[in-house]
Amino acid sequence: MSSQFDIIHKDAAGRIGKLTTPHGVVETPTVMPVINPNIQTIKPSEMRDFGAEILITNSYIIYRKDELREKALRDGLHALLDFDGPIMTDSGSFQLSVYGEVEVTNEMIIDFQQKIGTDIAVPLDIPTHPDVSYEKAKEDMDVTIQRLKQARGLVKGDMLLAGPVQGATYGDLREECARELSDVGFDVYPFGAVVPLMESYRYADLVDVIASAKKGLDPTAPVHLFGAGHPMMFALAVALGCDLFDSAAYALYAKDRRYITSRGTYHVDQLKYLPCSCPICMAHSAEELKKAHNCTELLARHNLYVTFEEMRQIKQAIWEGNLLELVEQRCRSHPRMLEALKQMYTYSPWLEECDPSSKSTFFYCGPESSRRPEVLRFGRQLERFTIKGSVLIRTYPTKREKDYDNVLIFKPPFGSYPQELAEVYPLNAEVVRTPDYESLETAYLNTIKLVEMNTDAQFTFLMHEKFYHPLVEKLSSMANLTLADSEKK
Repeated sequence: MSSQFDIIHKDAAGRIGKLTTPHGVVETPTVMPVINPNIQTIKPSEMRDFGAEILITNSYIIYRKDELREKALRDGLHALLDFDGPIMTDSGSFQLSVYGEVEVTNEMIIDFQQKIGTDIAVPLDIPTHPDVSYEKAKEDMDVTIQRLKQARGLVKGDMLLAGPVQGATYGDLREECARELSDVGFDVYPFGAVVPLMESYRYADLVDVIASAKKGLDPTAPVHLFGAGHPMMFALAVALGCDLFDSAAYALYAKDRRYITSRGTYHVDQLKYLPCSCPICMAHSAEELKKAHNCTELLARHNLYVTFEEMRQIKQAIWEGNLLELVEQRCRSHPRMLEALKQMYTYSPWLEECDPSSKSTFFYCGPESSRRPEVLRFGRQLERFTIKGSVLIRTYPTKREKDYDNVLIFKPPFGSYPQELAEVYPLNAEVVRTPDYESLETAYLNTIKLVEMNTDAQFTFLMHEKFYHPLVEKLSSMANLTLADSEKK
């Protein structure tokens, strides 16, 4: 069976998709809870109650423990975990990154995953730490590609095969690796060795890694962001085109008495109230949760509820066409996330290629919104406006409109456009009444461009003082534009 990934709906580079596996269809974006075969804080058989459609576990851990290995080979992986849905298995690459060696070869672990009935298998790639030299990253990447090509030839039957994209933090290597793996053809493309970036809050670097790797892949290929388990960054990663996530955070954080929210993490002992309406939080007060003999399990359950709630919010945002608004809200939860948001918009030309051209509306959420793909697209489409005669550019309604052949509305961050388009997306945007510097800068640059392209027209700009920006001086110096006195002071 060949893999099948159908994209149902899109927003930015994010999408809602259907991934077909031997044990059923999975709707993405989604989270795969990590199951430790030795320590199960929450039983796999309960995971569907939280919203999980697919799990991930470690085939190397199963392989190394006689009891687990024998049961998996005899009864199958799904019987071992008591879960009848799709299961992805890692290969021991994480252990390789931590301990420097593992007791299996690439051929052995692929064969084992096939024999136990894995739905999505991962070869034994080389996870390269983000801060190694370029030469070391290239060397590891070449070994990974060689092993993945070997694994592709070993897989038989309907098991899906993942092709992890490596290359550390070197964008050209990530793109090269992704392009070469795309040519080979895999069923899922995990972006590996990014956990150190997330652990050190290097979210801007993570954006570079994702965007670089995505550029080398077929845009319709399903992508897995390895080790990304905190809901605070899901929206950002989905907007960049990631479809699958795996989370051990729900259990690891619980063990450390940490309480996850979509805005960050609390230590449970510091909570006076529980800011959540999941079944755990509705059944316990903060004091009861702290003192509960099974506090770790209760926290793990809460953490999972919050994790899947965030993923449902993201899918709803994709469906409504306002994913980037959700991203901007989430990225204001931490200064490093805000850095990542700004870094994401350096890739707006690429995002604009992925982003649907028509949605419901546009909400301006802050200075970063000026760099959104919709604003960039508007600037590129100014050449469609051919204007002649007398033109009024206004920042507010005025009785003077009837004196002109054309009336344009000036609306930051877009710029100037015919008033007939005022209710057309994205010009029907909800924006602040007093624009910030960044939105004014973008709007004036677009307006200057429009005036320069229509030299046969004579423009009059009627500006309110709250729309002042240094670029007004350049606008007023243009031969075919006059800056008029404002009626409103």
